[in-house]
Amino acid sequence: MSRRGRPPLPWEALAVGILKPLLLALVKRDWRGRGNLPREEGVILAVNHISTIDPLLLAHFVYKSGRWPVYLAKDGVFKVKGLGYALRRLRQIPVYRGSGDAALSLREAEQGLKNGACVIVYPEGTCTRDPDLWPMTGKTGVARLALKTGAKVIPIAQWGAQDLLPYRKKKLSLFPRKTFRVLAGPPVDLSAYQDKPLRGSTLRDATADIMGAVTEQLAELRREKAPELPYDARPAVDS
Repeated sequence: MSRRGRPPLPWEALAVGILKPLLLALVKRDWRGRGNLPREEGVILAVNHISTIDPLLLAHFVYKSGRWPVYLAKDGVFKVKGLGYALRRLRQIPVYRGSGDAALSLREAEQGLKNGACVIVYPEGTCTRDPDLWPMTGKTGVARLALKTGAKVIPIAQWGAQDLLPYRKKKLSLFPRKTFRVLAGPPVDLSAYQDKPLRGSTLRDATADIMGAVTEQLAELRREKAPELPYDARPAVDS
């Protein structure tokens, strides 16, 4: 939901008070496209994933765009003592994988969107394994969520977090000071998939359109040509 028109909740105020000065000190910012984020309605932000620290950096962008960031995050982080409680108080949503609880995540996200939440999704499901850090193929959950709720999907590309903290590294590279770049595009046109069954080719094609839009934003942000085909991290299936 929008954070405009009301004072921040206590946990929100605490998080902003702690994190905002830290994030301002960590990186320089090159933010573009904030006007593409709707100010009030429920919306899905589909984002590429390149570093374990980019959720914090992107949250700052979303917050300064007038929205409270609500992440769909791996349930494992909610099991960390203290952290899980804080994340829940901050209205973040755990994603359960490979269990009967998996559908609960989508239902909670659906309800949040109906209530006007700004839900952030990494459609790849993990940091990219592409050698050049281009987006991989996406999982279909983001398409299902969008088509079921009718919420707009805003494609967002981010770049620079990998310079601050490369994937699978534990030590921040603070100097020289890095620049975190973000480009938010216009909503993805999913009208071709409305009123179609939410299964099979419909979800795969809608997901491909969403990931294509994210990749297009990243190509513009990096000023480079993206690969013709996205990296596919799924295990090969013998024919």
